[in-house]
Amino acid sequence: MHIYDAIIIGGGPCGLAMGVELAKSGLDYLILEKGNLTESIRRYPRRMKFFSTAENIEIGGIPFAISDVKANRNEALQYYRKVAGYYHLNFKLFVDVDRSEKQADGTFLTYSNDGQVFQSKNVILATGYFDVPRMLNVPGENLPHVSHYYDEPFKYSYTNVVLVGGSNSSVEAALELYRHDAKVTIVHKEADFRTKVKYWLVPDVKNRVREGKIHTRFNSVTRAIEPGRMLIENVETGDQEWLPADFVFLLVGYLPDEHLLARCGVTLDPLTKVPEYDSETFETNVPGLYLCGTVLAGVFTEKVFIENGREHAAAIADHLAGREVRKVNELIDRI
Repeated sequence: MHIYDAIIIGGGPCGLAMGVELAKSGLDYLILEKGNLTESIRRYPRRMKFFSTAENIEIGGIPFAISDVKANRNEALQYYRKVAGYYHLNFKLFVDVDRSEKQADGTFLTYSNDGQVFQSKNVILATGYFDVPRMLNVPGENLPHVSHYYDEPFKYSYTNVVLVGGSNSSVEAALELYRHDAKVTIVHKEADFRTKVKYWLVPDVKNRVREGKIHTRFNSVTRAIEPGRMLIENVETGDQEWLPADFVFLLVGYLPDEHLLARCGVTLDPLTKVPEYDSETFETNVPGLYLCGTVLAGVFTEKVFIENGREHAAAIADHLAGREVRKVNELIDRI
């Protein structure tokens, strides 16, 4: 069996950045991706725009040239595909990894769910967090008209749509659905929208709420979902209300796959789910196993994005190549 210097699990922007850095260092690597390249971006809402400016999500030193300041989903998909081609990155697509295990000789065996096995001296997990939605654990959460992912508005015109959550994904979906003739209600457990909502969306959504074109139920949580309706409860008063709901989107965030991390032997904090890793080299408690990108965030997914997660790749490559490790910049809160 061929022994790679490193197996990279995950072909998103940070996984691709990792591949670029290893290629520049002359190391033999393979990227394993469960879907196609940047699969998580492909599953984003079709007309989504990134919060970060284009230069802040570039990888490999390749300029991300667009006509606007912020890239949309399609532009990002094209850009990352072109970077992968430019560097002739070595990847294998539609390989769903089950686990990596360290062997007695110090190498790793990485197993896929369809029986493939890959051997390497090191493993780098760059799986992000978009595959594991936060669950509300309420009755009806798995009904067919309920989803943790929003795609596009056209299916939902002239229907009652309830969005649970007060962050970017919920606000963006609400505005798009309203503009395509859906009857929209936002349910959020806090007293207002999250402070991290993209600044250009805030006046838009608040004006639509003020006009009565988008309805809100703040300080409210979901208690049950049934076909055609949803039960919510005000956490301050205890009052309950049934909302009409032809479709429900539970947009309350996503988490890294703690079960995959655990199967690879990585120690996790039981409360925060933050894995054990060195903050300079990103090596975990398993020597030779590293974390790159948002996979290391635990429940604090708002702390790691492409713009600082991509920098992990350079530090990891330095450590593997025996060079002085470049310092990763902390992300400054965005306004």
